[in-house]
Amino acid sequence: MSLLLPCLPEAAAQGDVSAAPAKTTISILYDTRFEAHDPGPDHPEQARRVSAIVERLQHSASLRPFLRWPAFAAATREDLLRVHSAAYLDLLDAEQARVHAGAHQPLSTGDTVISQHSVAVAALASGAGIAGIDAVMTQQSAAAFALVRPPGHHATRERGMGFCLTNHIAVAARYAQQRYGIQRILIVDIDVHHGNGTQAIFEADNSVFYFSAHQHPLYPGSGRPSEQGIGAGLGYTMNVDVPPGSNEQVLLHALDQQLVPAMQQFRPQLILVSAGLDAHAGDRLGALQYSDEGYGRIATRIKQLADTYAQGRMLWMLEGGYVPAQNANAVESILAAWLH
Repeated sequence: MSLLLPCLPEAAAQGDVSAAPAKTTISILYDTRFEAHDPGPDHPEQARRVSAIVERLQHSASLRPFLRWPAFAAATREDLLRVHSAAYLDLLDAEQARVHAGAHQPLSTGDTVISQHSVAVAALASGAGIAGIDAVMTQQSAAAFALVRPPGHHATRERGMGFCLTNHIAVAARYAQQRYGIQRILIVDIDVHHGNGTQAIFEADNSVFYFSAHQHPLYPGSGRPSEQGIGAGLGYTMNVDVPPGSNEQVLLHALDQQLVPAMQQFRPQLILVSAGLDAHAGDRLGALQYSDEGYGRIATRIKQLADTYAQGRMLWMLEGGYVPAQNANAVESILAAWLH
């Protein structure tokens, strides 16, 4: 897989973390090379949806002293093969090679547009998740947030779809298991869309518990409450339908009444969050009404689970969210809740 990307400026200056102990330090994984993925001028998945978050954090007097911005490398083929098939990775390389500079081409497997550097950028985004795992497992920081694009949770083992090429949260989970021997991982998906790819990858696996609360009906149409896993993974998938027009109270109730009791049995050692921000009121692609403050409350609930079972270890990875200013508001609220 080609990882040649244009040379771009450094993502951000390091925050001053000299006075911040690791338990109050947050690792932010971002690279300006994410901007090299270009699905076209009218596409909702634009670079600005992530760079607006970074700019907000860089200028936040209250958050900046607690943030560290580690460098990271792209996921290797070996890393990606823990989740995706060799045939699919070969297909990505072959289709990428046919895209010329400035061009945009639909991926043959689904509704995802690639440009000249998209496959390499997706590998870099998966690498951000790996670096986030390293940061929390080696106690460089209490938690990490990977501000990546393109998103990943719709990508299955064999197929890219829904703007996604590689499934970053799944790659991070498998890396945590392989590198650090983590036996029980909780993945919480708060995107407005169901993470069908993540569910499919782990549905027969009882070492990963997948929870998703998402708008229904909506793309991709999966994620009914009756979908609870298969085989050895039966009972380790939990889906919650959120009706259009709902605010964050539906998710908060599901966390309190469904996920918290389940975690008393599962007892996760690590929590990963597919942090889609497209459930925010006014988002371009969803019809939910989550508020800025609501994202803070969601973050508090999930942090409580991490503190109870996982020594506080959390990695959040950006998924959807298509209004830049709203994305920045939500992430600011989430990080403030972590430090509260």
